[in-house]
Amino acid sequence: MNKDTLQNISDKIRELIKHSPIQDIETTINALIKSKCTELGLVSREEFDVQAEVLRRTREKLEALEKELAKYETKKK
Repeated sequence: MNKDTLQNISDKIRELIKHSPIQDIETTINALIKSKCTELGLVSREEFDVQAEVLRRTREKLEALEKELAKYETKKK
């Protein structure tokens, strides 16, 4: 068997699966998994990374404000 024959067989199998109940089952399973992940409070890696960056910036701002407050407190004394 050559590469073209294998590719042709692979394409035919993909086409059969696309128009079969297997595709519906896969879609249903993916929806169930996403639903359960949401129910468990799990997030995607991308969402986690975004929230981690927000938290990092918030910490930086808090540290800067704490330093400013410390300056005013020492001036007041």
